Amino acid sequence: MNPAKPGETRRTPWIVGVSGASGTPYAASVLRALLAVGESVDLVVSRASRLTLLDETGISFRDAHWRDDLREWLARGADGKPATFDVDVDIDAVRYWNAGDLAAGPSSGSYPSKGMLIVPASTACVAGVALGLSKDLLQRAASVTLKERRRLVVAVRETPLNGQTLRHLVALDDAGASVVPASPGFYAGATHIQDLVDFVAGRVLDAAGVEHGLYRRWQGELGGGTAGQ
Repeated sequence: MNPAKPGETRRTPWIVGVSGASGTPYAASVLRALLAVGESVDLVVSRASRLTLLDETGISFRDAHWRDDLREWLARGADGKPATFDVDVDIDAVRYWNAGDLAAGPSSGSYPSKGMLIVPASTACVAGVALGLSKDLLQRAASVTLKERRRLVVAVRETPLNGQTLRHLVALDDAGASVVPASPGFYAGATHIQDLVDFVAGRVLDAAGVEHGLYRRWQGELGGGTAGQ
């Protein structure tokens, strides 16, 4: 159960769940930012998201080689270009759990965590969490996060949204989750697709209360985002 070593404080990670919706660059940006500020991460990559990751990046996320695959993923830019980022972060701060492992640490409320970020969140994932289905570790960890009254941020990335999904999102909001649609803002002066991805990732981290410098914040000055362009 993640015991602390002598002289160390108990490890209390953020759980990051990656579902099968398009938007794996959002997850990569969130992970980079968390690790950059020294946060520990428990990573759950759903079965469907592996297919999306392969389609969007060409990366096969493998259980036996997850460290190498994660490092390659985090180094890739939102435009698909490899080695865009120098991944100078502590991969040892990440603990990976297979999505089919319902005996994993995050499946229990007694397992310490700061909360959970689901990015991106598919409508199937939203429905599963809202209904408490717990069909895999991602959904189970989200249900545990809600019942323990910890922060749950759901970055839904589907469009259009039908009435059923909207009702599921309202149910999550009522349960205490923060619903953050993957809708980039343009006032921050984006000049590259990575800027738009980082804006959404930054808003996810804002909802979680995690410090970051992923985007230019609004300062109440019109045209500030285009200064210097």
